[in-house]
Amino acid sequence: MTTRRTLDTRKLAPHWSLSLPMTCALLLAFTAAPLRAQSYHDLYDFNCTGNTGCEPADSGYLTRATDGYLYGTTLFGGDNNLGTIFKILPNGTGFDALWQFDGTPTGSNPSAALTLATADGNFYGTADIGGSFGSGTLFRFDPSASPITLTVLHNFTTAEGSPVSPPVEAKDQNLYGVTVTGTTYRVTPSTGTYTPLPNNAFGGSDAPLFLASDGNLYGTSTAGGSNNKGTIFRMTTAGALQIVHSFKGGDGARPIAPLSQDKSGNLYGTTFAGDSNNGGTAFELALKPVQLTTLEAFDGLGGDGAGPWTGLLAATDGNFYGSTALAGANDFGNLYEISGGSFFDLYDFTGPGGIVSGGGPKTTLMENTDGAFYGLTSEGGADGSGVFYSLAPSTPVINITWCCNRFVILDQPVRILGDNLLQVISVTFGSVEAQFRPGSDTYLTALVPSGALDGPIIVTMATGLQVESQQSAQILPRIINLDPSGGSVGSQVAIVGGGFAGTTKVTFGGVAATNYTVVTPALIQATVPTGAKTGKVGVFTPNGSAKSRQTFTVH
Repeated sequence: MTTRRTLDTRKLAPHWSLSLPMTCALLLAFTAAPLRAQSYHDLYDFNCTGNTGCEPADSGYLTRATDGYLYGTTLFGGDNNLGTIFKILPNGTGFDALWQFDGTPTGSNPSAALTLATADGNFYGTADIGGSFGSGTLFRFDPSASPITLTVLHNFTTAEGSPVSPPVEAKDQNLYGVTVTGTTYRVTPSTGTYTPLPNNAFGGSDAPLFLASDGNLYGTSTAGGSNNKGTIFRMTTAGALQIVHSFKGGDGARPIAPLSQDKSGNLYGTTFAGDSNNGGTAFELALKPVQLTTLEAFDGLGGDGAGPWTGLLAATDGNFYGSTALAGANDFGNLYEISGGSFFDLYDFTGPGGIVSGGGPKTTLMENTDGAFYGLTSEGGADGSGVFYSLAPSTPVINITWCCNRFVILDQPVRILGDNLLQVISVTFGSVEAQFRPGSDTYLTALVPSGALDGPIIVTMATGLQVESQQSAQILPRIINLDPSGGSVGSQVAIVGGGFAGTTKVTFGGVAATNYTVVTPALIQATVPTGAKTGKVGVFTPNGSAKSRQTFTVH
C-alpha cells in the first residue's frame, strides 16, 4: 500500500471548530468566489501510484533555473516511495522526476526545497531522514550531468538534528542552514565542505534562512525565546546569533515559514498558531527600531483560513500573497492577498476536484518572470496527492531575476533569468551599461560593470521594451588596483575597483584615513593618514567591506 502523509500533527494545530454553522451558508457561498481579479489554475496533479512522486515538500518554494523549468521535491512517491526531485515548466507541461531517493545512501522524504548556488550553478538540498545515521543528508544535485548526479556532502547525526529546510546562499556565496534542533552550519560550494557553526538557533527551526538587504541572515524558531513561543533571529556568516523578536502568543506563535522583505527593508512572515483564536498570524517586522505589527489574525471561523504553513510572497506589484493550510470554506485552507493594509480572501481550496483543486498548502508562493505566482499543495488533485498551481494576476508584471542572491561584485558573471532574452540588446546595473552574453531565451550572462550602483537590473529588448528585476542588486566593494602601491604620509592614492558608493571608511594597514573622496563608484582618492602602517588597504560600505590584494607600503 502506498504510504501517505497527511497534515503533520507534530505542528501545533490551532483549536477551533472546523464545522461551520448553517447560518454561514450565504457567507461561504460568497467567500468561495475570488474577491480580486487573480485567476487560479491547477496545472499538474501529483500521483502516488507512479514513479513521479507525490505530496510536494513543504519548506521553501519552487526554484527557477536557467532552463526555464521550476524545480522542487516530493516527500513520497517515486520508485522507492521515498520521495523525488522533479522539474516542471510554468505551464504545467514537461514534468520529469529526475531523482528517486533511496534511503540509506542519499536520504529520503525531503521536506526541503532546492537552492541554486552562484558559484557552480548546482542545486543544494536536504533530506529529512536516511543517510548513514538516519537523521538525513545534505546533498549537491546536478541535473545537467550525464548521468544526473546527486552527491551527499554530509550525513546528519541524531545530535545535529534533522534538516527539514534547505541551506540558502549568503552574500559571501557560501550556503547556510539550520536543523530542527537548532544546529547551524555552512556549506562551501567550491569544495563541498560542511562546517558546523558555533551557536544553535533558539528552539530549533523548520524554515530556511532568509538573506536580507543588510547582509544578515534571518530565521525563525518554532520554540524558544522569552515566552517559548518561537522567535525571529538574526545570524551573521560567522554564526553569531541574536534574537530580534520573541513571540508572546497574542502576537503569534510557532513560526514555521520562511521570511520575506519589502523594498523598505521590513521583514514579513507568518506564525502557524497564536493570537486569540490560536489560528496564526501574518506579520510585518520593522528592524529600525524593531517593531512587530500583526497584519492579519486567522481564526478559522466564518470561512476564514487558519494555520498558515507558508510565508508571504512580497510580489512585484507591491502586494503580499500567502496561503493557509487549515480551515477555509472547505476545510482545505485558502489563498489570500494583503494589499494596502487590507486583507482579501482570494480562493478557498476545494480538496480533490472542484474549481480550486488542492489543499493543505505548505510551499510558499514564488513569483516567476512571467508575472504569475506558482505554488504547491500537499493534498487535493485527482489522486489527493497534491497539485502544482498558478495564481495569475489580472495584470501580470513581467520581470527578470538572477541567480542566486541580491549581492553581486565587480566583474562577477551574473546569470539573469527571464523570457525572450535572445531579444535583449542591453543590460544595465543601476543605470550603468554592462557587457553581456546571450545564453538562450530563458537566460543570459552579464558582467557587473565597475561603475554599477545599487538598484534594479534592467534589460532592454529589440522592441524597446524594458524589463526590470524583481529586486535590487546590491554591489559589494572590490579593490583591483592601488595607484601608487606605496607612499608617504600625506600622499594621494587612487583606489580603483567598484562598489564604492556610500563608502564610510578607508583604512591603510588598519588605520583610518581622515581624508578621502569617492570620485565615482569605481574610484576613491584617499590621503595616507598619520600613523598608517604598511599593509592592506580597506574600503568599508553599507553593503560590506573589501581589502586590496596588494600591500601598500608606507615610506
